[in-house]
Amino acid sequence: MSDSRVVANVSEPVRVTGMASVGQAFRRALVSQLHPKMLFALFLPFIIALLGGIVLLWAFWAPLTAWLSGEAANWGVLATVDQWMLGIGLFSLQAYLVPLLAIAILLPLSGILGLVIAAIFVMPLVLRHLEQREYQGLTRQGQMSTALGIWNAVWVGGLFAIGWLLTMPLWLFPPFPILLPVFWWAFAFTRMLRVDAVIEHASPVERRIIWKRHNRKYWLMGFILSLINLFPPAWLVLPVFSALVYAHFSLEALRQLRQETVIDV
Repeated sequence: MSDSRVVANVSEPVRVTGMASVGQAFRRALVSQLHPKMLFALFLPFIIALLGGIVLLWAFWAPLTAWLSGEAANWGVLATVDQWMLGIGLFSLQAYLVPLLAIAILLPLSGILGLVIAAIFVMPLVLRHLEQREYQGLTRQGQMSTALGIWNAVWVGGLFAIGWLLTMPLWLFPPFPILLPVFWWAFAFTRMLRVDAVIEHASPVERRIIWKRHNRKYWLMGFILSLINLFPPAWLVLPVFSALVYAHFSLEALRQLRQETVIDV
């Protein structure tokens, strides 16, 4: 009798609650990322983001830098500082500032394109991979998941692009050059991936419960990922790794929700 109870306890998954569940999701995502399938999945969003960046630079670099140069000429403070620096034999501030602003506009747009591609095309691969290995028996009860996922990814990506461009003037005032990128990428990770991670498996009622119950944890994961996103080498892995983090967290939350639900016959 005692032996059977020991076996049953060992076979049961360890239930992690609170903010510790966020750390658990990151640990599981790191292990899953090392799987050959997930390593291969890294290439799709990276290639799309790279091609998107090349197209954006080719199509918009000349008109964007010309427009920024015209706008910069109207900035009195910048013109005064630029003339002073040239007068003492230094470089032109405007000549360096305009290309940097153009890169700051175009590069994040290619990055959000890679995240949209990861949400639409990579997340289903991630969910199938995790479903077969770690979340067997978690039935799919989602409705219109493909259409909802595409609409959410496009909507969040468009709002990110508009918000990024509209708030760029605030970058001139510290500490906004750090706070704004962290906020907008946290918004993109959270609002895009929390939907795609659960819509295939959770019913509409289950989704609302999970999103309401774990809203702070979803945003915490988004802020952590956005801080990692400040380091350029992470851009190669973040689209897939972030999908794994949100998928692990959401599927575990759904599994625990269904375990605690009591059906009164």
